Amino acid sequence: MCTKYRVSRSGFYRWQKRDVSAHAKRDAELLEKVHLAHRESRGYYGSPRVTHELKDQGVKVGRGRIARLMRHARLKGHGNGLFRSRVGTRKFFLAVPNSIRDVLINQTNQVWIGDVTYLKVNGQWRYFATIMDRYSRRIVGWSLANHRTAQLTIDALNHAVRNRKPPKGVYFHSDRGIEYAALEYKAKLKKHGFIQSMNRPGSMNDNAHMESFFHSLKVEGLYKKTFSSDEALSNALISYVQFYNNKRLHSSLGYKAPAVFERAQTYQSSVH
Repeated sequence: MCTKYRVSRSGFYRWQKRDVSAHAKRDAELLEKVHLAHRESRGYYGSPRVTHELKDQGVKVGRGRIARLMRHARLKGHGNGLFRSRVGTRKFFLAVPNSIRDVLINQTNQVWIGDVTYLKVNGQWRYFATIMDRYSRRIVGWSLANHRTAQLTIDALNHAVRNRKPPKGVYFHSDRGIEYAALEYKAKLKKHGFIQSMNRPGSMNDNAHMESFFHSLKVEGLYKKTFSSDEALSNALISYVQFYNNKRLHSSLGYKAPAVFERAQTYQSSVH
């Protein structure tokens, strides 16, 4: 080996005895976090989203370093290979713009955001669709099912409408998932007077507030828990949503819970 790599025998033995550098130790610690973030995303996250996920956890790191570690560990985002570019499909999705980028959000029932995440019951996937009031971060509607279709997201929307009875003209923002682009979902939004908005193509951060909620749900509400029935999972979700809405402090809301923040804003509006 020494002859092959043109190093001296004594130099090789010194290299073997050398302590691991602080940078290498930091890389090893960081790689553990990268593996966890990638695994929790079911292998969908590439370096941009893994970087974003770690930054949400308070880990200060650049995307280039994450990309290097993932490349060496042979970790890739699997989602990119699942879709083929088709002109008709692309035009279909691009028909709905991101309409909330320039909206000054300063009250409830102004912008709602929706998304779907994956959970498990007895090793089988379940799909949890939620809707959040963007202003207060309050979860206003949700639905749990064993299928990811337009009906899942329609059920969540119906739940939210019953809870909030919103006026016409509320923006509804989501990613470009097929369940939000389905004709029956668009018809439901139109019926209730919503203005539909979707993420910009290729932008992963347009729906960051909902991604943050899902992260909190999994870390604070579901971590290390297993569920033997849909009822058990549903009860856990109800419990966490109640905690999240009524008890959990949000730094972005002045360290108030969403429901408390909404009441405070309603009181201030009535006073003025």
